[in-house]
Amino acid sequence: MSKVIWNPAAVLAPVPPALVSCGTVEKPNVLTVAWTGIINSTPAMTYVSIRPERYSYGLIRESGEFVINLTTAALVRAADLCGVKSGRDLDKFEACGLTAAPASKVSAPVIAESPLSLECRVKEVLPLGSHHMFLAEILAVDVEARYLDEKGKLHLQQSGLAAYAHGEYYALGKKIGSFGFSVKKKRPKNPGKR
Repeated sequence: MSKVIWNPAAVLAPVPPALVSCGTVEKPNVLTVAWTGIINSTPAMTYVSIRPERYSYGLIRESGEFVINLTTAALVRAADLCGVKSGRDLDKFEACGLTAAPASKVSAPVIAESPLSLECRVKEVLPLGSHHMFLAEILAVDVEARYLDEKGKLHLQQSGLAAYAHGEYYALGKKIGSFGFSVKKKRPKNPGKR
């Protein structure tokens, strides 16, 4: 296979079209961030990269807190609007019919309609060029109870999560493997029979 070489570009995909809430429950704001992920497990840490010109940048910089809310297929229209409109000009919670609910550890609200929300406190801000990266500790995870089974196991795949790739939104589909399946030993079909 031949490949064409491009100049450096941000083309890693898919990424989450995460709804990042900030501000307060009384005066909430939300923006859509595709540049986010997990960076550490102990302590649990994440990041969001935001342009300094964005309205939400100042809110997060001032409070040092934000919430990453996962986006489902049902929330994609809201995620798109929150990525193209500014909170300076529009109450995006109201425009999208979103509910700002109190978080347990931070002043920023969680989005009640999201199946899972990560409450975050900023530890460091790294100016990297077009975007500044907010490195943050995850203080709490808010999980919609209907995605937990009787043993407390999370079944997030039932929530209809969405992904974003090169200007397009996608609903996540069929399971094609699970962690460690490539090295898992196969069990005999009928171990007692010969």
